[in-house]
Amino acid sequence: MPKPFIDRQRAELLMAKAGIDALLVVQPENFAYATGGPPGIAASWRRVGAAIAIVPAAAGAEPAAIVTDFGEGPFRRSAALRDVRTHTAWVDNVDVAAKLPSNRPIAELIAEVQPERARGFHRPPTFDPRRALELARDALAERGLAKARLGVEFDFLPVSDMRLIESVLPEATLVDSSPVFDRLRMVKTPAEIDLLRKGAQLAEAGIRAVMAQIHVGQTRAEISELWRATVLAEARRKGVANLTGQWDYTAVGPDPWSPHGVVEHGSVVKIDVGCVLSGYSSDSARTFCFGRASVHARSVYDGLRAAFDAGRSVFKPGSALGDVHAACVAAMRAHGFTTFMRGHFGHGIGQNVWSEEWPYTGHDVDVALEPGMVMAFETPYYVNGVGAFIIEDQLLVTEDGHETMNTLPYEFVEIGT
Repeated sequence: MPKPFIDRQRAELLMAKAGIDALLVVQPENFAYATGGPPGIAASWRRVGAAIAIVPAAAGAEPAAIVTDFGEGPFRRSAALRDVRTHTAWVDNVDVAAKLPSNRPIAELIAEVQPERARGFHRPPTFDPRRALELARDALAERGLAKARLGVEFDFLPVSDMRLIESVLPEATLVDSSPVFDRLRMVKTPAEIDLLRKGAQLAEAGIRAVMAQIHVGQTRAEISELWRATVLAEARRKGVANLTGQWDYTAVGPDPWSPHGVVEHGSVVKIDVGCVLSGYSSDSARTFCFGRASVHARSVYDGLRAAFDAGRSVFKPGSALGDVHAACVAAMRAHGFTTFMRGHFGHGIGQNVWSEEWPYTGHDVDVALEPGMVMAFETPYYVNGVGAFIIEDQLLVTEDGHETMNTLPYEFVEIGT
């Protein structure tokens, strides 16, 4: 049975620093991270109550989970938690497996296992967030945490949901736990690293197919379709059953933002792509040219390659992400692009609603790189009239430097020359 990704010892230290007695986990991604089980389809509404986890600060204290009644089965099959409580949701479901085989009418069997349905039973249109929070309140009280300082993800909460939590847990003090989860999730477990590595490998298979099959007259949409079809085929070939999504930002030709680019001789082609495995999104990119690259295109790419090499040389434990940013900007300006200034040169990756998550390599970011972090490191530039450019790798920070998860060349490849 899979283990949750959360490091309870690290969580205890971070929670103590933030003055948090327990985490009341309501964001779907954080719920899965903290419990090892799925939050269920009700989490698609991204509202409080679909799934809630309680994680006491003490690393050895037992957590609890609150899920929908129809989500209980999948959750228990995935998570090792003993304390799992359920609330009623909109989906009607029933278990008659223990009654079968039987020649009796199925309706009789169902009625027999649901005696509480005789009268007065109703399901909510979706789910009842107040009931879910009441179950959480009970679990907190049993752990002596009814009046505790509870960490809740303020970055996620709608105002109305915050008010609901306050009304159901009036004795608790709510504290922002978003920074705690940021710090926890930025250092990946081996299982998380494996998901991101496999995603990068699938994405690269698609890029290689595009580079091998590109031709004059091919549209941006056709390149995107080719990449996606190749990824799906590669996933089937490798037996990857947990590919849950794909995305791409493809650009063709001199206009970086046009959806109507068509391959011609001299076209710059940018492919920035990701594959999502069990909710974890990869993120890597390459740029190449069909035919001979113009002097301008070559100059832009050479500057970005120098910036990429400079930033990657700083990518090691103890380096501040702001130092990586400074190295990239300095290298680009040394190549003559004196006005160049990008807000960040990459970001954390993991399980989120899209491919970017904290931390970012901004100019004033003092977060130090640590072993186990996986970052998408990129040097992009968008020059209307010339094209879209990017070099991007997934970098795993190691004890003495970093490891790249990508294998595609860094050279500005000219295809068909």
